[in-house]
Amino acid sequence: MEITRRHVLSLLAAAGLSGVLPAHGASAADRAGPAARSTGTGTGTGTGTGTERLLANALAVLAGTPESNARAETAAKLAAVEKAARTHLAAMEAAGADELFAGLPLGTSDGNLNTTFRQLYEIALAARTPGGTLDGDAAVRRRVVDGLALLHSRYYGDQDRGYYGNWYHWEIGISTSVTATLALLADELAVQRPELTSAYLASMDAYLRNGKDGDVDLDSRFHTGANLADITTNRLLQGALIGGDSGEARIRKALEDQLTVYATIDPYALRHGVTDGYYADGSFVQHHSVAYTGSYGKALLTRVTQTLKLLDGTGYADTSALVPVVHRWVADGFAPLIFEGWMMESVKGRAVSRTGTGYADTAVVAEAVTDLSGYATGERATALKSYVKHLHTASRTKPDPARFASPLTVVRYADVLADTSVPAADLNPAARSTAFNAMDRTVHRRPGYAFSLARSSERISKYEYMSGENLMPWFQGDGAHHLYLAGQDQSHAYGVDYYTTVSPYGLAGVTAPVERRRTVPELYGTPYYDNPDHPLHFTASSESQNTYVYFPRGTNRHSGGAVLDAYGVAGMTQSDDVAYAQRDLLPEDFTVYRNATATKSWFLLDDEIVVLAAGVGDQAGRAVTTTVDARIAAPDDRLALTGAHTDGTPWAGPGNGDRTARLRWLRYANVTEGTAVGYVFLDARHPVTVGLEKVTRSRRAVRTANPDTPVTRQVFDAAFRQAPGAEPLALAYALVPHASERALRAYGGGGEDGGGPLAVLANTTRLQAVRHTGLGLTAANSFADGRHEAGGLLRLDGQASVLVRRADGRDQGRDRDRERGRTRGEVTVAASDPTMRRDTLTVLVRGRPLRVVSGDPGVRASAVRGGTLLRFPTRHAYGRTFTVTLREG
Repeated sequence: MEITRRHVLSLLAAAGLSGVLPAHGASAADRAGPAARSTGTGTGTGTGTGTERLLANALAVLAGTPESNARAETAAKLAAVEKAARTHLAAMEAAGADELFAGLPLGTSDGNLNTTFRQLYEIALAARTPGGTLDGDAAVRRRVVDGLALLHSRYYGDQDRGYYGNWYHWEIGISTSVTATLALLADELAVQRPELTSAYLASMDAYLRNGKDGDVDLDSRFHTGANLADITTNRLLQGALIGGDSGEARIRKALEDQLTVYATIDPYALRHGVTDGYYADGSFVQHHSVAYTGSYGKALLTRVTQTLKLLDGTGYADTSALVPVVHRWVADGFAPLIFEGWMMESVKGRAVSRTGTGYADTAVVAEAVTDLSGYATGERATALKSYVKHLHTASRTKPDPARFASPLTVVRYADVLADTSVPAADLNPAARSTAFNAMDRTVHRRPGYAFSLARSSERISKYEYMSGENLMPWFQGDGAHHLYLAGQDQSHAYGVDYYTTVSPYGLAGVTAPVERRRTVPELYGTPYYDNPDHPLHFTASSESQNTYVYFPRGTNRHSGGAVLDAYGVAGMTQSDDVAYAQRDLLPEDFTVYRNATATKSWFLLDDEIVVLAAGVGDQAGRAVTTTVDARIAAPDDRLALTGAHTDGTPWAGPGNGDRTARLRWLRYANVTEGTAVGYVFLDARHPVTVGLEKVTRSRRAVRTANPDTPVTRQVFDAAFRQAPGAEPLALAYALVPHASERALRAYGGGGEDGGGPLAVLANTTRLQAVRHTGLGLTAANSFADGRHEAGGLLRLDGQASVLVRRADGRDQGRDRDRERGRTRGEVTVAASDPTMRRDTLTVLVRGRPLRVVSGDPGVRASAVRGGTLLRFPTRHAYGRTFTVTLREG
C-alpha cells in the first residue's frame, strides 16, 4: 500500500505523538524557535537553516566540539579515536591488490566491504575531531576522499555487481559509515570531488532494495524496529547533505517513517503487519518474534537518542514529546532486565554467543540514558540521571566513557556523576516481578537475586540462530532460566562461557530429550539452509529461512503469567517447534527435531522460586533430562555441595558414590565467591542426579566467529533423568537463593503437610498450584478447558494464571501488607489469560462473600453459592494482569 503522510500521522496520533511534527509546508527556519527546540544542552553551534543546523549537530555529535574536547574527561576518547585512525592509515599503506586496507580483500566479501567503509569513516572522524592531532590534516582528509572515490568506482557503485551476501550491509551498515563520512568531509568533497556525494546518495537509495523507489517501505519486513531507525537516521543526514527543497522533503519523510517506531505495538491491530517494537508491558520484539531488548532494543534506544541530538534546535520536530516515550522504554523495558549492571541473557537472541559481557551491554544503555536525561526535565530528568549513577555504581565493570560514541556524551556523563544533588537510584523497586508476556519472558527481582525465565509459544521464537552465531540454541526458550546472585561478578556465572561449557541439553530449567543434535553448519555445510528452487524458497535471507531455521516459533498457545504486587506466576506448555510441526511441507533433506513434553509452572515468591512440572516425558520413547539448575565456576574456585536424603540422613555427595539419590534438599555453595543456592525437593519420590566436573571447550563451539579460545569451568548441575520409554513424571522443587543449610532443613518434605511454608496443591497437566502460608498467598496455573479446583480455595474456569493474597499472612507476609497499605481481612486477586485468546476469565474465590474495595476497570464481582465469582475482561489484553481487592462486608 502507498504510505501517505496522513497515514503516518494517524499512527503518531494513536501513540499520542501527533504534535511532534510541525505543520506540513513550514520551513525549518520558520520552525526553529524556542518552542521547537528541545530541552537538552544543545549539540550544534550557530543558527542557519534547518539543514545547516542538522549538519552542525552531526559534526558535534560525531566529533565533539572544541569546548567538549578541551575537557579532561574526553582525553581517553580522543586518544582512542586517534589510535584507531592511525592503525587504519598504517593498514592503508600496507594494502595489496583489491584492498584499501591490508587484510580486507574486496570484490566478493560484503563483510570486508562493510568493514572497509567503517575504517574509512574512523579516519575521517579523527581528521575532524577538535583537539586531536589529526584534526585539520588535509592529506589525511584527502586520502579519505580518494578512498571513497575508489570504493564507489570499483566495488560499490555498480548496482549489477553489488548487493551480494548480507542485505544488512548494503541497506544499513555501509550506508551508516558512508553517510557519516560524507557529513564529516562535506567541505572537502564539495571542492575535491563535487560529484561524489550525489553519486553515493543515488547508490545508497538504489541499494534500499527491500524498500520502494529508493526509500523506506513500511510494509517491508526488513524496515522495522531498530533497522528502520538505522535507515531513517541515515536518511535524515542525507537530507541535510542534499539541502534545498529536496533535502527538506527527505528529512520530513525520514522523520515520519522513524516516528512510527515510537508507537506501541497493538498486536490486535497491527500496522503493515509489523510486530517489531515496544509493547504495552515493556516487551521488545525484533525479527517478528524474537525477545530482543538486550541487543536490537539496545540499538534502537541508541538510535533514537542520537536522533534527539541531531534534531536539537533544527525545528524539524518537537522532540520533547518523544522523551516520555523513551523514558518508559527505559523504566519498564530495560531496567527490569538489568541486575547490578548486567544485561540478562534471555533477551539477547544470538548475541548470547558473543564474547562481550552483560556489563558492556549495559554501558550502551547508560550512554543512551545519559543523553536522554539531557532532554528531560524535572523529576524525569532526575530519575534518569540517578539511574545513570546507579549503573555506574552497581556494575562490576563500570561503563567506559572512552567507548561512548560521542565526546558530548562523555562530558554529560561526567557532569551527571559529579552532580552531588543527584543520588544514585535504580529505576526498579527493591522487589519487583515483571511479566513480559508479549515476548514470553518473566523477570523476578529481590535485593539478593534476580530470576530470568525464557518461555516460547506460537507467538515467540524458541531461540535465535543466524550467521554462525548461537550454534546450539535449541532449548533456550523452553523454560531456561538464569538465577543471578547479588554481589557476584556475573561474568563468572553467565555470559558466553556459560553457553560454552554447559551442555545445550542441560541448560538450567530445561527438559530435553537425550540425543545429539547437529548445528546448522554441520547439517548443511553453510550458515543457512540453501534450497532456492523449493516452493518455500530457502535462501540466506528468505522468510522461510527465518521461519524454520533462524528463529522458529513454538506451536503451543499456552505461555504467560500474572503479577500481584511483587509476586508472580508463569506457566508454559512445552511444544515442538514449527519446523517439526510442519515437517511434511519441508524438503526431504531438511532436518527437524522433535521435542520432549512438559507442562510447567513457576511461582515467584520472596525467598523461593517454586517449579512444578507435569507430563514430563517423551512421546517418541527417548530418555529425558530435566535440569533443576546448572551453574559454572572458575576452575580453582572452592565449591561445597551438601544435602540430605529424604530420611534426613546426610548426603555424601557425587564424589563419594552418591551421585543419584532421593534428596530432601541440596545446597550448592561457591565458597570463593561467597554465593549459594539451595534446592528443596517438594516431591521426593524421584531421585536427583548431581554432577560436578571440569569442562574445557572452545568458545568457537557456540559461534564460528569467536576466537578459538579454550575455556575451562567447573560445571555443577542437578537433574532428574528418565530412562527411555519411562512413564511421564510430575516434579516439584524450589530454588532458594542464598539459602543456608539450616534454612533448607526448615522446609521439611513439602506437600500438603510438609512442615514448611510451601504446599503443593496440584501438579498435573491440567492444573498446577501452590500455597505459601507465610505470605498468605495461593497461586495457580490451569492448562485446559473446564473447571479446576485448587486446594478448596479457588476454582478456575478454563486456562488462566491466578494469584490470591490474603492480608492476614504471617511473618514477612504481614510486613508486605503494611508496605502496601493493606488492612487485615482484605483479599487481592490477580489474573491473566496465558493464551491471549480469551474474552473473559472467571475465578471463584471460595469462602464468605466479598465486596470490591478497588480494582482494574471492567473487573466484576458477584456473590454466588460457595464464594465470590470474579470476571476479568481479558479480551485483547495480550497477557495483561487484572487485579481486584476485596473484603468482607
